[in-house]
Amino acid sequence: MDDTGPPLSRIAAAIGDPARALMLAALMDGRSRTAGELARCASIAPPTASGHLARLVDAGLLAVEQQGRHRYHRLASAQVSQALEALMAIAPLPPPRSPQLGPRDAALRHARTCYDHLAGRVAVELAEAWLAAGWIRADDGLWRLSETGERELQRLGIAAPDPAARRPPLRPCLDWSERRPHIGGQLGAALLDRLLADAWVRRQRQSRALSISAEGERGLRRWRGG
Repeated sequence: MDDTGPPLSRIAAAIGDPARALMLAALMDGRSRTAGELARCASIAPPTASGHLARLVDAGLLAVEQQGRHRYHRLASAQVSQALEALMAIAPLPPPRSPQLGPRDAALRHARTCYDHLAGRVAVELAEAWLAAGWIRADDGLWRLSETGERELQRLGIAAPDPAARRPPLRPCLDWSERRPHIGGQLGAALLDRLLADAWVRRQRQSRALSISAEGERGLRRWRGG
């Protein structure tokens, strides 16, 4: 790759390959994907996709996050998304082939446990609502509770994280099915404990899926500000 030109020319060259453009388009929904999934989106072989993804990371267009055994790729920033959206307005791309993400079981996709905390669509929507409300502050990939968040969680009866504990008080945990973060750390565990204690959610036998009661659906809607 020629690194001697101005940054704009290097970024344009990174976007210009058809396979790389399709992979970028697949990530415009805000979700993260593995190299294999992006290879299928672009209809190319996984080894070929790895080279393309490395180039997009080097150009500052993608960021990579390790979650367990997997590496997930996402757009590096909101500015990258906005720039791609502007380009796609004048040069639309065909929709990429986008395989289903995560489990096929609808119950697991809706609500489930992730170790000792809440996961699934419900968990991601709750995290996004609390971020939008300013209860959680995001800074360089790190999450922390704001003063408003601490007060509101106390009002909701959710145990506050212990800053002296070894476990992180709060952290983003990339959701397996939604590919957007839900709430992990001490706060994630305390949140699930509160939901189970009030019978808003119940564990399903021999499954990680969680059943949400009618009262729980109403309560979670209020917690999201809906």
